[in-house]
Amino acid sequence: MERLVEKETPNSGGSGIADLVRKINKITIGPVPILIYILICVVVIGAASIRKLPNDIIGGFACILIMGFLFADIGAKVPILRSIGGPAILCLFIPSALVGTEVLLPAMKSSIVSLMSPKHSNYLYLYIACLVAGSLLGMNRRVLIQGFLRMFVPLAVGTVAAVCAGLGAGLLFGYELKHTFFFIIIPIMGGGIGEGVLPTSIAYAEILGRPQGEIIAQLIPAALIGNVVAIICGGLLKRIGEKYPQYNGKGLLVRGGNDAELLKAQEETANKPLSLPLMGAGLLIACSFFIAGGFLAPFTGIPGPILMILIGALFKATNLMPEKMEQGAYQMYRFIATNTTYPLLVGLGVLYVPWNKLIASFTFSYLIICSVTVLAMVASGWIVGSLMKMYQVETALVNACHSGLGGTGDVAILSAAERMEMMPFAQISTRIGGASMIVFAVFLLRYLT
Repeated sequence: MERLVEKETPNSGGSGIADLVRKINKITIGPVPILIYILICVVVIGAASIRKLPNDIIGGFACILIMGFLFADIGAKVPILRSIGGPAILCLFIPSALVGTEVLLPAMKSSIVSLMSPKHSNYLYLYIACLVAGSLLGMNRRVLIQGFLRMFVPLAVGTVAAVCAGLGAGLLFGYELKHTFFFIIIPIMGGGIGEGVLPTSIAYAEILGRPQGEIIAQLIPAALIGNVVAIICGGLLKRIGEKYPQYNGKGLLVRGGNDAELLKAQEETANKPLSLPLMGAGLLIACSFFIAGGFLAPFTGIPGPILMILIGALFKATNLMPEKMEQGAYQMYRFIATNTTYPLLVGLGVLYVPWNKLIASFTFSYLIICSVTVLAMVASGWIVGSLMKMYQVETALVNACHSGLGGTGDVAILSAAERMEMMPFAQISTRIGGASMIVFAVFLLRYLT
């Protein structure tokens, strides 16, 4: 009996260690258990320290994923910061600061550049292609058409009001009208970073003959500040709705409309079973849309990424794409967006956000111009909503999403307002409204240049 007890003692100790490891691994960095995450960091940073980190897509992904998971996790947990788009802010600002202060290891920077740069692996454009194709094709067609028609007037009026207010504030602080419109107002209302700032920067670079990185550094601060102001507006609208129920649709836009049915239809589209083969087809469709945009660009004079947005909207509106292919594109988009959005922002911070220029952009006048632009958009949505027998809180909220950082911004804004069920309408505001602003800005800049 004593021997049996003696034999069990080591096993019990081993079991205790295993239990401790399991408890520790319940703590995660992003989706990765913390002990595995630490081990991966040791491998990646150790390889970079002795210059054995692959200078290609493998090394690049390893670097942006470990930083993206960590910074996004911190941004989502820090009080106050988590309410103002903390994950996106940290994933952009910290890598930029690491490069600017020369803390980031040269091998890690080189691998990230190889992954992100258009001259190398060009993951940046693949991300854009998947995001645009999947978000448009995955949206329920009835929601796309009816929602857009329903939001057209408040969104259009809000856009005009925001442009006028932003230009007026810019003049007040001595900014040139052209600079205020193209480099402050457009990035705020362009649909985010992946869908707005990046394709806009490509077009601006082609038209102005300037480096894309320099242009991105000018566009991103406005997009970030606009998103923060929009999130704050979402929280305020929630409180107004609670205090004054007559303005509160609790997620519905139109008084007596069929919004609930549209939301249900969109939810059914999003909850279809995952299909790995269809995701492969979705990836091919996204690449094809991007290639088609580049192919048609010389014949139309419109930059390829902008044409890609128009092609996706056309296929969805006309119902030309088979439903299965739409499902595949949407699921591929969700995979890419879920796993690589924050890591991608890390890559952008390293490659396209010069730390010194970024800090210099945050002046009092700059903050006021961005804030006035967003507030005018939200306020006009409230006023037009009341005239059109729409719930003012919801109409103003969807207008606020026109100033968000794409899908990530929509989630942050709607979360602050506790109106996540309005995501389809927020997507219309962000995607279609943003694409419209980009196309208009590109045509206007080409005309003025």
